[in-house]
Amino acid sequence: MSETTQEFIERIGLIPVLRARSAAQGRAVVDAMMAGGVTIVEVTMTVPGAVELLKELKREYGAKLLLGSGTVTTAGQARATIDAGAEFVVSPSLHPEVIAVTKKNGKLSCPGALTPTEAITAWNAGADYVKIFPCSAVGGASYLKSLLAPFPQLKIIPSGGVTLQTAESFITAGARALGVGSDLVNLAAIDAGKPETITETARAYLKVLANVRKRK
Repeated sequence: MSETTQEFIERIGLIPVLRARSAAQGRAVVDAMMAGGVTIVEVTMTVPGAVELLKELKREYGAKLLLGSGTVTTAGQARATIDAGAEFVVSPSLHPEVIAVTKKNGKLSCPGALTPTEAITAWNAGADYVKIFPCSAVGGASYLKSLLAPFPQLKIIPSGGVTLQTAESFITAGARALGVGSDLVNLAAIDAGKPETITETARAYLKVLANVRKRK
């Protein structure tokens, strides 16, 4: 039996958030991350030609790379990115119509929320995961723990300020996976012709996550 999207995300434990300035830069980041064992990417709608990039990545990598779309705020964007190959749809905020389209198409929904009210509203609207954003700005791991106390049923993915240094504390606090931005999706490394920096960081994240899981 093949792995579900949810199993894939929780096994890898990371969702790298791609905010590249061009499709070529985006592909270079993906290549470097995959070389380090991270085979998931969230292509945000802020990337020029995001839908085309999703199609390209789907054609090139097929089942080897789990594709998601990010910064999705309309039903139309959700539909377009799912048609292009996105298996999960992430938003920075809560849009019931995006959740509805995603679920109707049999894909995984990860809306954004911050407050307890938003988080439980997102969950009750059909979210598979709730992205807590911007998590580090409101207390990081300790905020996550506080949120899960009254709502233990929530499946949470923190995003915004997650780093190699804080990764362990987030997983220990109950995060199912981590949304990681510039700490891993290092555009400067690509511009400098040093993709190996990203590959090494990807390996370092996976190592941290493996060590935390061993202790759990």
